[in-house]
Amino acid sequence: MPSPALPRRRLALAAASLVACPALLRPVWAQGRQPPTPRQTEGPFYPPAFDGDADADLLDRGGRRYAQGQPAWLQGQVLDTTGRVLDGATVEIWQCDHAGRYRHPGDGDRADTAFQGYGRMVVGADGRYRFRTIRPVAYAGRTPHIHVKVLHGRRELLTTQLYVQGDPGNARDFLWRSLDESGRAALTRPFVAGSGGLEADFPLVIAA
Repeated sequence: MPSPALPRRRLALAAASLVACPALLRPVWAQGRQPPTPRQTEGPFYPPAFDGDADADLLDRGGRRYAQGQPAWLQGQVLDTTGRVLDGATVEIWQCDHAGRYRHPGDGDRADTAFQGYGRMVVGADGRYRFRTIRPVAYAGRTPHIHVKVLHGRRELLTTQLYVQGDPGNARDFLWRSLDESGRAALTRPFVAGSGGLEADFPLVIAA
């Protein structure tokens, strides 16, 4: 006949495992599901057709190095709300130069010609993207931001904007103020010193 101490010992071990690993106590949806990244306007300066220089290094335009502003890496991962990687998604970014000018006819094409202003890359099996650019700067009426778009083939999955955590202009920006607390947390990221200069991590979560 089995000893009654054996089931009690198993229950004790199971309870100890839950205490040691609280994540086991959470429901499955709480462990893995994430809210989608909030959408924001594309703005008036979405790039027209580019002259062939649209890679992930915005500081190198045809061999010309851009030496203005604060160099920075913008990086992250493209996932759906269940945590699945979106292999093959295209990430685009665009922003103004150090003086607040866009490479766009609507802004008079007055941007520094050494600044690429726009970048594009296709993510691989790990869903990761990484751009070399500058920490965004303010211009008339707007706080510093970088525009971000995610596509799969010709299908647009997300258009949004990234803001700089702690920038004093955020509280005066009409688009940043339109976000609720969770939206601000999702789109406002710190630019921190890393081994290769400033870095900002911006995960992109696409509605499944």
